[in-house]
Amino acid sequence: MFSLIRRTTAAKSDPAPSRWAWRMQRLMLTPGFRLALRAGVPFCVTLLAGTIYLSDEDRRAAITQAVADARASIEERPEFMVKLMAVDGASGELAAEIRGVMPFELPQSSFDLDLPELRRQISALNGVKTASVRIRPGGILSVEVTPRIPVALWRHEDGLALLDDSGAFVADAAARADYPQLPLIVGEGAARHVPEALRLMRAADALGDRVRGIVRMGDRRWDVVLDRDQRIMLPETDALQALERVIALENAQEVLTRDVARVDMRLGQRPTVRMTAEATETWLQIKKETGE
Repeated sequence: MFSLIRRTTAAKSDPAPSRWAWRMQRLMLTPGFRLALRAGVPFCVTLLAGTIYLSDEDRRAAITQAVADARASIEERPEFMVKLMAVDGASGELAAEIRGVMPFELPQSSFDLDLPELRRQISALNGVKTASVRIRPGGILSVEVTPRIPVALWRHEDGLALLDDSGAFVADAAARADYPQLPLIVGEGAARHVPEALRLMRAADALGDRVRGIVRMGDRRWDVVLDRDQRIMLPETDALQALERVIALENAQEVLTRDVARVDMRLGQRPTVRMTAEATETWLQIKKETGE
């Protein structure tokens, strides 16, 4: 006898994950997503918390003051303080000028010193050729300079100036008598040709104390000035060789000891000697008397 009641069999559950669960599992296996979970989420949470905390102005001021106090407590420790300044290589007025350009007073923390800027200011002084600045142990600010040594006295339209061997300005001079050991150069552009002027002056030493100075003419050439208002007019090129020829003539024939006003060497093939006005007048008188 059959039963009239239909029996239903229980449906078996599907072990496969749902579509969304499958996608989430695949997403969790992605290296970029896992890195974002490990690092990105904590970073964003921390950033959000820090932003909320620092949004208060009083909190920001307190943090800034704490950092400043901590930095000051380190920078102002005795081992970081500069107490003395030593200037080596300069003395007198130059040392005083170097100390005068210091933009601060000692003691000073070494963290507050701008050594490159200080070196630039010292190097800009007229009497300083090179300079180095460093902090020595013991809190000593050491300034080592190479001073410019004046080798010539330049007379220009505004007065007298001392020049070094490169023609750089060293200092103003009050009077020629204050520097009798230095050669005198005169004229426009003379400072730009100091090395050549020094070579000419060394060659002119053969004339003894008769040399009064050397003049730059038209910023093109030199005249050597002697006593008795005599001049040796040198060419634009090969001036040293022309001067040596005049010195050789002086040694052989005593040209410069005669009544000569100018020895013109501007034309090397035709040197010219100009007599003084008195000598010319005397020569004309003798020529008239002799009837020549």
